[in-house]
Amino acid sequence: MKWPNLKHLHYLVTLHQEQHFHRAANRCNVSQSTLSTAIQNLEEHFGSQLLEREHKTFVFTSLGLDVVERSKLILQEAGELVEYAQNAGDWQRGKLKLGVIPTIAPFLFEGLIGAFSTFLPDISLELQEDTTDNLMRQLTDGQLDLLVLALPMDTPGCKQMILGHDPFHLVAHHELAHNLPEPLDLSSLPKKSIFLLQQEHCMTGHAVSACNLQHQEQVSSLAASSLYTLVQLANSKLGYTFLPELALNQKILQSTELTAMPAEDKAYREIGLVWRSGTTRMRLFRRIAEVLAPLLPVPTLR
Repeated sequence: MKWPNLKHLHYLVTLHQEQHFHRAANRCNVSQSTLSTAIQNLEEHFGSQLLEREHKTFVFTSLGLDVVERSKLILQEAGELVEYAQNAGDWQRGKLKLGVIPTIAPFLFEGLIGAFSTFLPDISLELQEDTTDNLMRQLTDGQLDLLVLALPMDTPGCKQMILGHDPFHLVAHHELAHNLPEPLDLSSLPKKSIFLLQQEHCMTGHAVSACNLQHQEQVSSLAASSLYTLVQLANSKLGYTFLPELALNQKILQSTELTAMPAEDKAYREIGLVWRSGTTRMRLFRRIAEVLAPLLPVPTLR
C-alpha cells in the first residue's frame, strides 16, 4: 500500500482551517500552486474528490471533511512521535504549547513560568492566552498541546484533570459593603447592580451558577471585557461584582477601596488541564498537574 504524504495532509488540514487557498499557502510557506497541486495529488491518491470547486470558490465534500478529521489525528501522532524521538524518549524534554484563558493567565503565568523553570527546566514552554472557545479550537486542530481552563464544561474529544478550586468572592466598595444585609440576600440588591464579564468569558457562566445568581434583574447589561474592568466598575461605587480568589491573591484590589467578602460555601470554579484524547504525553501532563496544583487557592489534585 502506498501511504499518503504527511505534508500534503498538513496542507489539507490548513486549507480547511483557513478556507482560503492563498492564506493556507502562506501559513504553509508554499506557493498557492504548490498547495493546490498537493490537494489534487491527495485526491488522485485516494481516488475520490475532497473538494468541490467552482470558479474561485470551493467547499469540502463530506468525504473531504472526514479525511480532514482523520488527518488531524495522524498529524498529531506523527508530531508526538518526532518529538519523542528527537528527545531520545525523555518525556521531560521538548516543546509544549500551553493555552490559558484570560481570567486565569494574568494571575498564574508568573508562578507557572517559575514552576516550569524549577521542576521542568528542559521543557520549552510556549504560552497562548485566549478565550475558551478559541483555545479549544486550537487544541483540536493540533496548534496547542494542553490547556488550563475553568471547569466544569464540555470538552468533546478531550480529557480533563481537575487541579483545584478557585472560590468566588463578592466585591464591593467599602461604603456599599458596609450597608449589605447579613446574611447576604442577592435579591435585595438594586436592579442592574451586579457586573459580570462578557459571555465569551466562561467565568460568567460559572459565577452565575456557583453564586446562585438566578435573579437576572440584579445583573447589569454592562458586561466587562476583563477582571480589571470589573474592579474599576466596582471601585466607582456603581455596583458589585464577583471575583475569583486566584485574582485576589495576586492583589488585583491593591490601590482600590474595595472589600472582598466570601460568597456561599460552594461558590467556586474548578481549574483543570484539558488535552486531546489519545495523547502519548500523559506522564508529562500528570507532572505538570502536580506542579501547577499548589499554585491554586484550594488544590484538590490527588
